[in-house]
Amino acid sequence: MVNIHPVLVLAFIDFFTAFGVVFGGAMLAGIGATFLFMPPSTMMLKTAANLKIWAVVAAIGGSIDPIRVIESNLSDGQLSPVAQQIAFIVCAFLGAHMGTELIRWLCKGAA
Repeated sequence: MVNIHPVLVLAFIDFFTAFGVVFGGAMLAGIGATFLFMPPSTMMLKTAANLKIWAVVAAIGGSIDPIRVIESNLSDGQLSPVAQQIAFIVCAFLGAHMGTELIRWLCKGAA
């Protein structure tokens, strides 16, 4: 069994959670648009763009706690937890961005 650092595991989970929220939400919006006889690619692109920030919020915990961790540790002079939280937010953003770009790539010829 491979021993992976817990911080790295959480970063990967944040990345793929945000990716899944955007990609899955956009794909389901496309299916719903098809049932309503609307162009699915337009709905998928719009949904992916709208879900991007919410995917980041969902991936990092869905609350203000990560911001509170940054604020309290920064004021105490402890930079390691601050760097971890910022890294988690960046990983979640990258996952959401990759999901959005994948949807754009899938819908490129249709839009």
